[in-house]
Amino acid sequence: MHRPGKINLSFFSQKTIMLLKMGMGEAFAMSKIRREDLVKRVVIMAVMAMFVAVSADTNDVYSPCLDAKVQKGDGFTFGIAFSDKHVFAPDNGPQLSPCDKRLELTNKGAQVAAFRPKVDEISLLTINRSTIDPGRNGYMVAFAGKKYAARSLPIMFADHSHIITSFTLVLEFQEGTLQNLYWKSFGCDACPKGSRCLNQQDCAVPNKECQKDGEDICNIGIQLTFSGTDKNLDALNSWYEVKNLRQYSLYGLFSDLRDSIIGPYEKLF
Repeated sequence: MHRPGKINLSFFSQKTIMLLKMGMGEAFAMSKIRREDLVKRVVIMAVMAMFVAVSADTNDVYSPCLDAKVQKGDGFTFGIAFSDKHVFAPDNGPQLSPCDKRLELTNKGAQVAAFRPKVDEISLLTINRSTIDPGRNGYMVAFAGKKYAARSLPIMFADHSHIITSFTLVLEFQEGTLQNLYWKSFGCDACPKGSRCLNQQDCAVPNKECQKDGEDICNIGIQLTFSGTDKNLDALNSWYEVKNLRQYSLYGLFSDLRDSIIGPYEKLF
């Protein structure tokens, strides 16, 4: 877990969480400038965010399997479970939360990662592909909560031939309580070179293209956004910011930013 109020560029269980905040006005300004200028401005915002104090985190719930009522600027803990699709709905029964012991995820080889982004900040979650076995765990489900348990539908991230490297996840709140998690797709217009379009909506990279100089380059990037209202009835707008910027590959921009900041230091450790 990272310390509230600061950008954490370290690995959390080999998963990187990068938090970048963009206001609505900034988002619309970005849509009118060139990509090169956009990259520069994202870098500037990230550097400024490292030194600007933000509001205190009032949410002391750190488990993804407990309920929390949050406001803007709070940390919010949720989980993502990785497994085969049938594991999340055994015997074609009800789709249970990964927190539900009846799923017995531990006994079925499922993997679970927990994240704590800040509410209503655009975040990029980067999941190291080398930590996941796509042959066994080709689907993922996002989840949080206990009494007010919410979970996304299972979504495929890999099969035996391809891996999908970019996703957008929306966390929807009502008066500060999580109501739903759902995956959004912007199609294949921004697919990087060498990738293929699966189901006319997802950019996927062939497994054979995932090795470069002996390193795995096909990590999974999840753009995380928020919608609805917080416990103070303030609107959560980050999903609409991403929606208005969909012509840009935010995953590509954030990945380039992360590499430029962290890359020179990774080989030192």
